[in-house]
Amino acid sequence: MLERVELEAFLTLAEELHFGRTADRLRLTTGRVSQTIRKVERRIGTPLFERTSRYVRLTPAGQQLYDDLLPPYRALEAGLRKAVNAARDIANVLRVGYVGPAVGQLTIRAAELYAQRHPGSRIQPRELQIADGFPRLRDGDVDVLIVTLPHQEPGMVNGPVLFSEHRMLAVPAQHPLAERDTVSLEDLAAVRLLQATRTLPPYWLAERTPLLTPSGVPIEPGPAFDTLQEALSLIGAGQGAWVVGAQVTRYFARPDVVYVPFRDAPPLEWVPTWLAATPAAAVHAFNEIARDAAALLRLATVRADFGGSAAP
Repeated sequence: MLERVELEAFLTLAEELHFGRTADRLRLTTGRVSQTIRKVERRIGTPLFERTSRYVRLTPAGQQLYDDLLPPYRALEAGLRKAVNAARDIANVLRVGYVGPAVGQLTIRAAELYAQRHPGSRIQPRELQIADGFPRLRDGDVDVLIVTLPHQEPGMVNGPVLFSEHRMLAVPAQHPLAERDTVSLEDLAAVRLLQATRTLPPYWLAERTPLLTPSGVPIEPGPAFDTLQEALSLIGAGQGAWVVGAQVTRYFARPDVVYVPFRDAPPLEWVPTWLAATPAAAVHAFNEIARDAAALLRLATVRADFGGSAAP
């Protein structure tokens, strides 16, 4: 029998095909992941992965093992989660994780509506940081997580878009771009773009912290950060810039940071996501109520100039 850490290391590496990302997801070192996989391969008696300096991929034996282990592992996760919920008597509590004040306002308003429409059940809002959203959802600390697209995590289901917001470039107040009425994605070549924590999925980082402009001009990477407040402090100190949503103009006005709307960037879209094993009825009820809450808060589309307005 494989130990739990061995099983999780194998299944996660089979999904990520990258030791660094696997280590981030499991909160282990890359060396520990590599050591664990070697131990599993010795126990099985055959290589499960092909490794080169350019790629990691499953061997036929590894693919077969992954196909055989994944369904019972997901069923085991679901069974354990139900047992924990029953033991804690929280079957009627849906824990919703959020990042940022606008989504927090939405979640709390949705919790009020949920309690009115579903007596005996309640929503428990939980504020998270950018870095720990997906790990907290996978670990069962929250049942639903409200995130921005793109989002394509394995084993998770996305709900409807709750609201969208125009993208803006947060730049130091003394930067030349701060004098502009709008900026273009090509203008990212004129700033050092801050780097979000590497615990976030690579596809998310590639979309939010690109290395090149659309025409192929290199973008200089700036310092890394873990929270939005940390990012704004770095920007205010002149150490870089970051792409943010229009909600910042209401909640994060600062004398040392200027928010300039993009004229050619798609909006940021916020969606609920949850593990496929989570009971669907409560989640779907929350999704419906969250959309109503967004309408009540006029968050259908948060405009670049904000001003409390939204699309009707």
